[in-house]
Amino acid sequence: MSVFNQSKKAYLMLEDGQIFEGRSFGAEGTVIGEVVFTTGVTGYQETLTDPSYYGQIVCQTFPLIGNYGVNDEDNESARSYVSGYIVREWCSSPSNFRCHGNINDFLAKYNIIGICGLDTRRLTRTIREAGVMNGVITTDNIDDEKKEEFLAKLRGFSIKNAVKNVTTPELRTYHADEKKFRVALFDFGYKRNIRQELIARGCEVIVVPANTTAAEISELAPDGIMFSNGPGDPAENTEIIANIREIQQLGIPIFGICLGHQLMALANGGTTEKLKYGHRGANQPVIDLESGLTYVTSQNHGYAVVGSSINPAVGVVSHINANDKTCEGIRYISVNARTVQFHPEARGGPLDTAYLFDEFIEAMERAGE
Repeated sequence: MSVFNQSKKAYLMLEDGQIFEGRSFGAEGTVIGEVVFTTGVTGYQETLTDPSYYGQIVCQTFPLIGNYGVNDEDNESARSYVSGYIVREWCSSPSNFRCHGNINDFLAKYNIIGICGLDTRRLTRTIREAGVMNGVITTDNIDDEKKEEFLAKLRGFSIKNAVKNVTTPELRTYHADEKKFRVALFDFGYKRNIRQELIARGCEVIVVPANTTAAEISELAPDGIMFSNGPGDPAENTEIIANIREIQQLGIPIFGICLGHQLMALANGGTTEKLKYGHRGANQPVIDLESGLTYVTSQNHGYAVVGSSINPAVGVVSHINANDKTCEGIRYISVNARTVQFHPEARGGPLDTAYLFDEFIEAMERAGE
């Protein structure tokens, strides 16, 4: 770990052999991960603490990061889950009434290796055209021998057991001031604001481990079930998918977000695919097929549900991405559930789709009648 050393060089090397030279900030050392980009202008602290970024090296496309600093309230989880962090420029003198520190010290605190001063536009264009690829950030010099060593590691790298590495090991209960409902929130790598949106609507929230079974859920007797966001390849989670098949038969209203949306589709005979470079940022346009309205949404995912794989007798695609027409939501017919690919809790991001939490509350009210 180190404080910012403006003279210390750092390097990013991609699995295609491209090398980007920059400067070190945050922690020093070497880290390998999947290089992705996010287009968010704000919300960098939320990005850094979103468990969905587990195993990934995140590049911010906005050129100046850290201008309003960091604070103790905006974390979406207990720590940072990114493997590495890439920015064009970071602000060493942030200014905001909520600021408690700068982003360099934040990265150092969580031992996150960062690189700044490189051409993030060139890097983003590379990923956009070639697709997501693995990369390494290092503060060591990359000679010919080291380059071949890194390339061998990069070509063999993949993110494994992501959900198992971010989920809670035990039940955690969070109380509402005026309890109206009890919700079991599956922690596949959930963002805290999902919990807060539920609590604000009078829900006692019981955060449960990712592998919680239908029998264990029945014992908790929740009024609703939330499947959260999370990292990794959804199809890897075979045990969770099998559990969901049984959980949905309990008849309890279900709301799924991001990875929860994908796992629910897989449990109902659908398939998922890896996108070329994913959707990450707070400006993703989504069309509600029922109303025809287009919403601006916050998203962070590299996989998507194949809409055509959903049996019409099981569910219907309710939302699509306005850019690439990928599936952004499913309303289920055979079970009491709906899911979306985007983040209605939107922190940071637009609040256009927060109404979906209200619809979840309404679903629990109807189920209790």
